Amino acid sequence: MAKRTSHPAGTPSYVDIGSPDPTATAAFYGALFGWTVNDLGPDAGGYAMAQIDGDDVAGIGPQQAPGPPYWTTYISVDNVDDTAKKVEASGGSVLAPAMDVFDAGRMAVFMDPNGAAFAGWQPKESIGADRVNEHGALCWNELNTRNLDAAKAFYTDVFGWSWSDNSEYGEFKVGDRGVGGAMPMGDNHPPEVPEHWLVYFAVDDINEAVAKVKELGGTTMTEPFEAVGVGQMAVALDPHQAAFAVIQLNEPGD
Repeated sequence: MAKRTSHPAGTPSYVDIGSPDPTATAAFYGALFGWTVNDLGPDAGGYAMAQIDGDDVAGIGPQQAPGPPYWTTYISVDNVDDTAKKVEASGGSVLAPAMDVFDAGRMAVFMDPNGAAFAGWQPKESIGADRVNEHGALCWNELNTRNLDAAKAFYTDVFGWSWSDNSEYGEFKVGDRGVGGAMPMGDNHPPEVPEHWLVYFAVDDINEAVAKVKELGGTTMTEPFEAVGVGQMAVALDPHQAAFAVIQLNEPGD
């Protein structure tokens, strides 16, 4: 079990998805990961919280924009209004200005200069995900980009990340801890696929997880393969075509 009571600023701390059918999406991921999904009531506009043993792990809500649904990565910040200024000063844009989410926290939605959407989360009563790095929980967030150097410069300016010295894959760090990655998009990504953040969920058994995705009406973009030194993973689409990854880690996360 990897429970959290806080996420350092600059760390991806939460994910949610806007779905054209939140009830069906909750049923799919609930069956896949063992989530209990609780509607937060009419004041929350149909938003629901996915939990494992009462701990928050992800959110599911109605889709707000046209096009295929997608998972949004939230990055923890000390002051989301200041983050919005840094995003714009560094060439990004603000898609949704800073707003309070009841007493849970304050958020804004951004787009980096290359077109990848992400969000900032300023925690108050909610830190974001209470559990990470275990079955059914968030364990990695990976930017897929066509301009890795530009992405590194932008996110360093905004969040102060340091990066591993690798031209093929960028691991970003908060202090000495690797908290996510950035990968160049190659020929396997059609031109119409936008730059995006891919969300990884940990699973106990990759083959069982992939079989369950298919059983529940999802599809796989890859069959299980070795992420060298990390574990066995696969990239999948849920029944509404939202992409996500599942990974059986070689070593449990802390």
